[in-house]
Amino acid sequence: MYRSTGLFLVAAAALLVTSCADPKPETSTPESSASTAVKPASMTKGTFGPYTADGKAVTYDPAVVPPGATASVGITEADGTTIVTLETQGLVPDRVYGAHLHTKPCGETGKAAGPHYQHEHDPAAKASPPSVDPSYANPQNEVWLDLTTDSQGAGTSKSTQQWTFTAKPQSLILHAKKTETAPGKAGTAGDRVACLTIS
Repeated sequence: MYRSTGLFLVAAAALLVTSCADPKPETSTPESSASTAVKPASMTKGTFGPYTADGKAVTYDPAVVPPGATASVGITEADGTTIVTLETQGLVPDRVYGAHLHTKPCGETGKAAGPHYQHEHDPAAKASPPSVDPSYANPQNEVWLDLTTDSQGAGTSKSTQQWTFTAKPQSLILHAKKTETAPGKAGTAGDRVACLTIS
């Protein structure tokens, strides 16, 4: 009797060890596409030079944006947030530049790029003069990417917005000065010295 009981206990223990060592694979349910949907980041790069009909990056003032200088604009939209980054190389060292996203592609003059992209459009604004009302021309409603270059002429900036684009911006404009915020001047940053058409 003791022997059969012992054999039963040994068999039960072996069965328990086997079941623990070889568990059933777990199944997982993927998250809903609504919660994980991320638009892939887009990146536009360009090398500034004189205007051409098929050119992507134009310098309107070679003394401020030398030919051969470069800019890269990255855009990522996810979960109701937009992140825009700007990286430059070869600009004038130790200098401040204004920078904004605009509604139209680059052209023969800086004016061709149209006004700043605004998430909520200023109803009083026209292409010229553009919006200068701080209620609309501000870094929360527009994409401002002002930067200061280092001793090598390189600079970086980033703008994070709590919204996504309703229409895609078509260009990045570099300006000669830092962006103003005062009423009647808000959003202005001096001459348009260069333009990068965004793919």
